[in-house]
Amino acid sequence: MNGTRHKAAATWLALLGGTLGLHRFYLHGLKDRWGWVFPVPTLLGLAGMLRMEELGQDDRLAWVLIPWLGVSLVAALLGGIVYGLMPDERWNARFNAGRPAASGGWAAVIGVVLCLLFGGTALMATIAFSAQRYFESQAGQ
Repeated sequence: MNGTRHKAAATWLALLGGTLGLHRFYLHGLKDRWGWVFPVPTLLGLAGMLRMEELGQDDRLAWVLIPWLGVSLVAALLGGIVYGLMPDERWNARFNAGRPAASGGWAAVIGVVLCLLFGGTALMATIAFSAQRYFESQAGQ
C-alpha cells in the first residue's frame, strides 16, 4: 500500500459508498475480493426495489431481493464503525505500515455516529420488512 490511510476517510467512505465497496478499495486496493463482493447484494436489492415498484407488493421475488440491499448497507456501516473506533496505534500498524498518521479526530467521531444512526435504522428496517413479508405470506395460505 502506498500513501497514508486515514481513519476518517475510511469511515466516511463506508458511510457514503460502502455498499459499492469503496471503503475496502481505499484500504486494500482494487484487488480486494471483499470489496468486489459488496456491489452484488446492493444490485440485487435495487433490482428487488425496481420489481416491487413495477409489479407491486405481491411480487415474491422482490421480497427476497430487497433485504440484500439492507444486508449490504448494514455490513458497510459496521465496517465504518469498526474503522472509526479502532485505536490509532492499531490503525497505523494495520493500514500505515507502522508510520504515524494523524488520528481521525472529530471527523471520524461524527462518521461513526452517522454510521450507527443509519446502520441501526437499516438493520431494523430490513428485519421489519422481512418479518412483515414472511408473516403476510403465511397468513395468505
